[in-house]
Amino acid sequence: MMDCDVLVVGAGVVGLACAQRLAADGREVMVLEQEDWPGQHASSRNSEVIHAGIYYAPGSLKAELCRRGRDQLYRWCEARQVPHRRIGKVLVAVEENELPALQALHDNALANEVRLDWLDAAQVHALEPQVRAVAGLLSPITGIIDSHALMQSYEAALQERGGQVVCRVRVERIEPIAGGYRVHGSSGRETFALHTRALLNAGGLFATTLASRIEGYPAVRIPQMHYCKGSYFSYSGRSPFSHLVYPMPEANTSGLGVHATLDLGGQLRFGPDVCYQSDLDYQVDLGMAERFASAVQRYWPACDPLRLVPGYAGIRAKLSGPGQPAMDFLIEGPAEHGLPGLISLYGIESPGLTASLAIADEVANRLDNL
Repeated sequence: MMDCDVLVVGAGVVGLACAQRLAADGREVMVLEQEDWPGQHASSRNSEVIHAGIYYAPGSLKAELCRRGRDQLYRWCEARQVPHRRIGKVLVAVEENELPALQALHDNALANEVRLDWLDAAQVHALEPQVRAVAGLLSPITGIIDSHALMQSYEAALQERGGQVVCRVRVERIEPIAGGYRVHGSSGRETFALHTRALLNAGGLFATTLASRIEGYPAVRIPQMHYCKGSYFSYSGRSPFSHLVYPMPEANTSGLGVHATLDLGGQLRFGPDVCYQSDLDYQVDLGMAERFASAVQRYWPACDPLRLVPGYAGIRAKLSGPGQPAMDFLIEGPAEHGLPGLISLYGIESPGLTASLAIADEVANRLDNL
């Protein structure tokens, strides 16, 4: 007897999106999460932006799934009354020497079938009077979202279809058996073993660790994971912006620059920066405020450093290390690792939240033959 048709390990936004999608297909789905509640890591420690799909290499999974997922996510939010707003984003070139980078972003977005409107300096000023720029691009389809409400909506959809999320569970060993997997773990001081026909590794920051606990999983198919921390500073006082404001991406880094974002309550915050590290340290160093202020003052000269307040930090699950080119999402199934009924998700960083429903479709399609 199987305890479930599909076991999803990891209750972040992507794991929950996949779980509710698989349950919608009539599968019996269970989600296991090691933390006290879903989405404690990257899913709730990000910019809460619905991305248009501007930055990603044409033809990549990030580009394709972001574009599809973006449209699905807007429809989901409207149907499920998830708080969100299509606020728009202004990308700015502060100096003349940044115009080629701005043009490159425009061309890349066009290749990804993403609309961007070119703005001259006067048009940028009309949209955002306090922003300094020689030119810009407007992304009207970029939005903001309540990531916690989104995860709650995914979990509710899963429960409506008979699925469940079980927290405070540690998966310690996974054993392939005839027709599925036996999963060994613990919850509190109790141990357990359950059986599933199919398994989805949606462990996020812990996906490679989980893969190493699957008997027979080829070590050569487990990529190296890099922890990349991004800190955010909140800004006290009223925001001068009505759109998100992004500078040009930082040269020779994997970051998009310290940009200005708004939450649904109108709170202005800046970030994230890029800092590779070896552990899950979420502390925000007050001493970075001056560096953040300098970065922001390039495009918003009126930024007052004394109003920058440490906010929060997130850690990206990157497959690329410092100085390396950005890598694509990695979705591996039996064709790659040789284990039937098992899918592993690696490197699901931004735009993972935006792409979550499209990733769920991809996973469901790969499990169709079970």
